[in-house]
Parts: sequence; C-alpha cells; structure tokens
Amino acid sequence: MTKSHGVPADLFRFTTTVDAELHTAVLRVFGLANARLETSLSPDDVQQRLRDAGWAEQVTDEELTGSLTKLRKWGLLDSAQQRYGLTKLGEAAFAGVQHALETLTGSGALQTAVLDAIADRLDELQTTDDRRTFTALMELEGHVQTLTTNTTRFNADLQRLLREEHDLATFQDVKRTTITYLRDFISDLDARKQRIRDAIGAIDPKLHERARNGADLLKDEHWLDERAKNWKSLKAWFHDTPSKADELQDVARKAIVQLLRVLDRISEQRKRPTNTAADFRALAHWFARTETEDQAHELFNAAFGLHPARHAHLAHADGELIPSAEPWHNTPPVPLSPHLRATGKQEHIGSTGKVRDVDEVRRNRRRQAQREREELEHAWQLIQTDGAVRLSTLRELDHDTFHRLIDLVGRALGSDPDSTGTRTAVTTDGRMLINLRNARGWATITTRKGTLNGPDYVIDVQSR
Repeated sequence: MTKSHGVPADLFRFTTTVDAELHTAVLRVFGLANARLETSLSPDDVQQRLRDAGWAEQVTDEELTGSLTKLRKWGLLDSAQQRYGLTKLGEAAFAGVQHALETLTGSGALQTAVLDAIADRLDELQTTDDRRTFTALMELEGHVQTLTTNTTRFNADLQRLLREEHDLATFQDVKRTTITYLRDFISDLDARKQRIRDAIGAIDPKLHERARNGADLLKDEHWLDERAKNWKSLKAWFHDTPSKADELQDVARKAIVQLLRVLDRISEQRKRPTNTAADFRALAHWFARTETEDQAHELFNAAFGLHPARHAHLAHADGELIPSAEPWHNTPPVPLSPHLRATGKQEHIGSTGKVRDVDEVRRNRRRQAQREREELEHAWQLIQTDGAVRLSTLRELDHDTFHRLIDLVGRALGSDPDSTGTRTAVTTDGRMLINLRNARGWATITTRKGTLNGPDYVIDVQSR
C-alpha cells in the first residue's frame, strides 16, 4: 500500500489573493493547453489566449509577468527558457477548480440508464478476453463514480427543495414533477438491483489480475489496491445488506410522501377561500379598530355568541361546605334544568328568581383582567433580554416570570432547528419571540417554590 498524502495547505492560495481572477484565468489557459497536449507556453501565447477568452486589453505585460511569477513561486508552474508549463500541483489545482465549478453549476440526477450500464458491464466482465475485461472494468468504475456523484447531488438538491419556500405556482409544479421523477426511478429499481447483485456474485475472483494482464501492466500492487477499493464501493452500492441502493430507495419513498403531503396542503388551501387562522387575524384587526371598551364587548358578543350565563346564581344546597375560592371543576355539580336557557325557568313549581344584576361582577372581572394584563406586561419586561444570554446567568426569578420563561423555552425546544442550530418560537399571542441555542454546562434557577437544575441554553427573548 502506498501512503496517501494530504492536500497541501496552500494549494488554492491563488484563489484568495487580490488578483485571484487573473491567476485563475492564467491557470485555466495552461489547463486547456495541457488537455490539447501542449506542455509549455510562452508569455505571448498566454497573453493571446487570455485575449481570446475575453481579457483583451485588460492585462498588461507587467501584470501577466507578475501572475506567472507568483504561480511559479507557489509551485503551480515551472519554467525553462521563457516557457511555462503546469507542475503536478498545478494540474491538481486546476482539476480542483474545475470540480468546484461543476459542483456549483451542476445538478444531480437519478439515472436508470446508469444502472443498466453497470449491469451490462458486469455481464461483459465474464468474458475470457483479458483486454475486454480491462476496458469493461474501467467503464464499470466510471459508471459507479457517476452514480455516486449524481446521487449525492440529487439528494442534496432534494433536501433543499423540501426546506426552501417558493411561490405557490412554482412550488406546486416543481414538486409534482419531482414526485413523478422519483416514482419512475424506483418503479423498476428492485429488479435492477437484483440483476446487478446476481452479476456481482458470478464474477471471477481473479478479475483484477486478468484486467491488469489485459492492460499489459506490470505487477503494480497500487493499481490492484485501487481496483479493490472501487470494487468494494460497487458492492456497498448493491451487494451489502443494507446496500446504498436500498437506502436511496427509502429516501426516495420518504421524499414522495413528504412532497405529497405538501401538495395536499397546498390544494386544500386553494380549495378553502379562508381558514380559522385568517378569521382570527381579521377579527383581531377589528378589535384593534374599536374605540371604546363597550364596542369591543359588542364585537366579542357578535363574533362568539357568548351571553351571560343564566345559571350563574345557582349554588350548592350547603354553600358553607364549598370554599368561595375553590375552582369550579373541583366542586360537586349543581342540578340544572335543560329548559333554563330557553325559558328562564327551572322544572319546579313556581318561577325562578330574577336574574341578578351582574354589573358589579363585570366590574370586578374587568379589574381582575386589567391586573392580570399588568402582571403579564411586567413579566414580559423581566423576561425580555438585551441580546443573547445564558440561562445559567438568571439565578433568581419571580415564580410567575419563571413559569412564563420555561413555557417559552419549552416551545422553542419543540421546534426544529435551522441550519445554524437555532430554534425559534413565539408566544400564543405573538407578543414575544425567543431564539434558543444549545450551550455546554448546566443551569440552576431558583424561585420561591424551589430550584430547577437542567441543561444550559443561550436565549434571546425579544418583543414583537
């Protein structure tokens, strides 16, 4: 085995300098010349080819000489008698730039033709002709590499498609097309996987030695090691249990389900001209435009149809047994006639008592609601942070404030993190927003009712 070497730390230094565009263009000129078997170029040749590429009158002779000198200093070019050519490092740097550009501009694909080509090359490997075995093996490795590259890119594009937001028309068209594409790919995938798996099992164990003989190569152990590594990659795709092809099939099926759910939700939204959330938002705008509290109460009654309960005056037979502060859900039920709401009378002889005056009750409830609003505003002011802080810095809190803070943290932990690991949540009324990130260590928060110990987080609470 030959020892693998790491990539030199400054191999791509030319892409980070002030003249990065010029250095990259010059390197590209040498890379294209190398592909045409031109091993060296003069500065005049480089200048002419830069002009052909659209750099006319943009590069002076001094600038070009400086670029060639720096590329030679970095070990990407060598020179002899005023002619320059790519070094091994230069070839690697050019290949890296080309690969990066292909990745940025290309897109992945799931090609059934590649699977068929892999199966065909495996069938050809069973021939007795060593030369044909060599060419079929090289073609097979190329197809496996293409499958790996395209599948990786396609999966990345697919996951971005599931995360990104588009306008409704584009969103629907793109995702419906993707669903059809995925269905077509996995429709016959099981049969193709089985054909490839059977062909791998029938291959001669001395395949690589025969291919080496067919290529007229000497006993090159490194070449055999490379073939063994590529063959292991092929088996990982189709022969192992579970194989990468099985995992790809699962990913495709899950993506189809997710895309169908999104499309169903879009279709449902288009069918309904409005929804509950939109109704409540419209009602909230109406409440905001009311000028007096009486108008707000009138709007509330019209929207929800809630009127004073006519049985509020009824009480338990022995009222002294029930404390006045006891919650209603903890008290025994009071007999109530089903006709009370319709007729104002209970099912017994004689009429019911008059409905008592509830103005005082309303005033008390208004005062209580006002007090609760003030307490809530005070709690939100205490919770609001000036930027990001750690939970562990909040040593002591009022219990009500602590309760609301923990509710906000719980909402954030129940949401999915974004690409930076930040989780976001808002309160039910939309007043407060929290951004939460994980932090190492533990936090201790104390209230008058006890102490909470738990994982520490970085939080940023803001008013909306």
